[in-house]
Amino acid sequence: MKPTRTLATALARGTVVLDGGLSNQLAAQGCDLSDALWSARLLVDSPEQIEAAHAAYVRAGARVLITSSYQATYEGLARRGVSRDTASALLVRSVELARRAGAAERDEVWVAASVGPYGAMLADGSEYRGRYGLSVRELERFHRPRIEALASAGPDALALETVPDTDEAEALLRAAAGCGVPVWLSYSIEGERTRAGQPLADAFALAAGEGQVIAVGINCCEPGDTDRAVALAASVTGKPVVVYPNSGEGWDAGARSWRGDATFDPSRVRSWQAAGARLVGGCCRVGPEQIAELSALTER
Repeated sequence: MKPTRTLATALARGTVVLDGGLSNQLAAQGCDLSDALWSARLLVDSPEQIEAAHAAYVRAGARVLITSSYQATYEGLARRGVSRDTASALLVRSVELARRAGAAERDEVWVAASVGPYGAMLADGSEYRGRYGLSVRELERFHRPRIEALASAGPDALALETVPDTDEAEALLRAAAGCGVPVWLSYSIEGERTRAGQPLADAFALAAGEGQVIAVGINCCEPGDTDRAVALAASVTGKPVVVYPNSGEGWDAGARSWRGDATFDPSRVRSWQAAGARLVGGCCRVGPEQIAELSALTER
């Protein structure tokens, strides 16, 4: 069901469950993601698979769906021969597919348009390092057109996600200013620092006075790093906290594969909620089964 309330209103009243990793669900559906465009390629080739993946998370209890636009950029699509007008249409399609997947659900389902970092376009793992050698102004120019295209599709929020450093966070907030859509800002972290090594307190503080930001927090990080980060985000900003870690496995950009053991534990949601989290879910390698467990825990 299309929401009758804003996502900000829902967060003020309680916990809202996010989806999990889109790419792993697409892989489970038999999709080949061995491409620099990753899941964004399916916006061109197999949009019905994206809608089906979103629907799997709705059935699992997710009430916020993050679109397949994380790695969909004008620059990346241009390298595949996609025109600028077609790229804009694909970005809009990403929002429409998520909206359709939630339409049959009797509960409200919000759509968050994913705005991934600059490094995601490079497809070399640099979104986990940041510090690309670009200025804030250059990063702002990169992000603005995509944000404008996604905002035109009418999502309930923009997910400024997997942000590795404060320069890119500043650029994203500037690029989103005035677009008419609320945003959440979530960093990819290691311990109590951004992936680029800045203290999280400083990183979260960028969003503290921004009225457009309805939640701030972390994603695509080790589950063990979440508890302290959630508490810190709440204390620094006074805003609802968003948290959706990955499975705990590590991404090997060179081999384009995941390594290590999964440590995602849905029961951790209790400590997240106690620390101020209101938007909770999973990222890479967290699937519908884990989201269903997490959803059941938030309803008790």
